[in-house]
Amino acid sequence: MAFGFHTDAADVVRGMDLAGRQVVLTGASSGIGVETARALGMAGADLVLGMRDTGKGEAALREISAAIAGRCRILRLDLSDLGSVAEFAASVEGPVHVLIANAGVSKTPEAHLSNGLDVRFATNHLGHFHLAHLLKPQMTRQRSGRGARIVVVSSAAHKQMPVRLDDLQWTRREHFDGAAYAESKSANILFAQEATRRWGGEGIFANAVLPGSALTGLQRFHGDALKRKIGFIHDDGSLDPMMKTASQAAATSVWAAIAPELEGRGGLVLEDCGEALPVGPDTHPWAGYDAGVADAGTARLLWEHSLRLVKSLAS
Repeated sequence: MAFGFHTDAADVVRGMDLAGRQVVLTGASSGIGVETARALGMAGADLVLGMRDTGKGEAALREISAAIAGRCRILRLDLSDLGSVAEFAASVEGPVHVLIANAGVSKTPEAHLSNGLDVRFATNHLGHFHLAHLLKPQMTRQRSGRGARIVVVSSAAHKQMPVRLDDLQWTRREHFDGAAYAESKSANILFAQEATRRWGGEGIFANAVLPGSALTGLQRFHGDALKRKIGFIHDDGSLDPMMKTASQAAATSVWAAIAPELEGRGGLVLEDCGEALPVGPDTHPWAGYDAGVADAGTARLLWEHSLRLVKSLAS
């Protein structure tokens, strides 16, 4: 079967047997996260689902439990709180074959956390960065001989929004949540590239995913006016044809987690169950990869800065 824009997550796992493989997935209480969990669970993977609202997660799990063949655990995880990240990681038992950094926030009522971090940078990048480091020993303990995978969910919002290393927390610029979100999504791509460079020799490979646009909990603070302005919804209330269902948006994350052709490959940006196409003059605003936001030097410096932040905030 050829995969593409309209592929559902369930299509990706059809005929796959993931029994004995453990997947750690963040942001699994709604939207893309639920559909990612459903698909991987259908194929027999053991799931550890991290979420801030475990009550909401348990309700979502009840809806998909009949489809899940493997074991499933729900654990509380607040990625904006490094202490919560550490508690979550300490509760993950056994080898980790796949880590899917799916959780994210966009527009929120707050701009900065009490520790001064921009809430989008803290949640979308730094929390996952810390989690990956804490789970790294379990990702390098592979009995199957396969490498471990990290899947980082980015966004088309990264385009033309390189990370500003001199103002990661938006204290020197006028704060704009849309741009802060976009920069955090560029940070996701840089993390995947640098993690592969540093950890690939130990069998850990990371790729970034552009899921496409879907109406999920990510837009819970957008409001209909903004959704219309962005183009998600037309004036007549209909969805734009470029919108995906949550299951379609989850398909590339699932593919990145299990595709045999990605074994031993990392540092890629993936979209529609393949490598993302470079941005060109005819590229849709919600699609394509802008390589201009990613360079090896910035990836290295962001990694080092993130290490210093974790050390100072987690101590």
